[in-house]
Amino acid sequence: MIKLKTAFASLAVAGTLAAVSTPTLARDTINIVGSSTVYPFATVVAEHFGRDTDFPTPKLESTGSGGGLKLFCAGIGTQHPDITNASRRMKASEFELCQTNGVEEIVEVQIGSDGIVLASSQEAENLNVSLQQLFLALAKEVPNPNGSEELVANPYNNWSDIDASLPNTAIRVMGPPPTSGTRDAFNELALEGGCKTFSWIKAIKDEDKNAYKAICHSVREDGAFVEAGENDNLIVQKLTADHSAYGIFGYSFLEENSGTLQAATVAGFEPTMDNISAGDYPLARSLWFYVKKAHVGVVPGIAEYVAEFASEGAWGDNGYLADVGLIPLDRADRMAAAERAAALETMTGDEL
Repeated sequence: MIKLKTAFASLAVAGTLAAVSTPTLARDTINIVGSSTVYPFATVVAEHFGRDTDFPTPKLESTGSGGGLKLFCAGIGTQHPDITNASRRMKASEFELCQTNGVEEIVEVQIGSDGIVLASSQEAENLNVSLQQLFLALAKEVPNPNGSEELVANPYNNWSDIDASLPNTAIRVMGPPPTSGTRDAFNELALEGGCKTFSWIKAIKDEDKNAYKAICHSVREDGAFVEAGENDNLIVQKLTADHSAYGIFGYSFLEENSGTLQAATVAGFEPTMDNISAGDYPLARSLWFYVKKAHVGVVPGIAEYVAEFASEGAWGDNGYLADVGLIPLDRADRMAAAERAAALETMTGDEL
């Protein structure tokens, strides 16, 4: 009864949660969903937070960026997540979904950078590929090999079919599903990056953006690309067992498994911390989390968790997240992000 009265008192303060049903009011643990790429970083922060404060260790679930944002934007109330992680920025359509469902005040925090890698067992032949070659290997439809300006179903079976310099092995790449921010980012940075090297396809964008996106973001479905779920560790395990396959995941997972895996060179750049931080590696992307401001003061510890994540001891150049593979923002951007996070500054949607 005491716990229930406390929850009702918090509900009165929050106001916006008036419609929440009684059973959901007892939650005193932060609920976090979202990106499998951000998950390891958020887990480390949660462990520090639970150990070093009087608040319970937050509960985390790896749902993928898209899945997490869908859950986050479903509504206000403690039956919904408080925070969602994302390995890409929130889309304008997702912001609108949040607004429609009453999630009007959202705090956006950029935590650092990461790179998407195309990795293989160290026993495999490593790749040195261009963005165009990646597109030709994995797109559902590609330009006709005869040179005509028409699209055909992807005819390439082996990497060497694309270019004789590539391995004479079957194209088999394991990657995340469409709900993953890593998949979204790979489609945009790698596939579209290679797609638009064909000038006649690039010209389609000015006439029909939807048609252009369908061409440049559609992954082949004939077995060459295998959806391996949201568990990046599962891809790592499969690569160590299958030396002819390649896998797509975040740089941090490569770092964790550097003794057994190697990463492809893409467009002349290896995925190193320096190349990713400088923006030279073409598959570099930013990492984020989003906070439901209406839950601050209702679920204990949200503001304090944000402060821990945005501390120099966590995301700084020498912070504990750098030890597990996070590539920090440069100092000026990091300081500005920390100030916005501390103030729980509400995003407007104009940024998207």
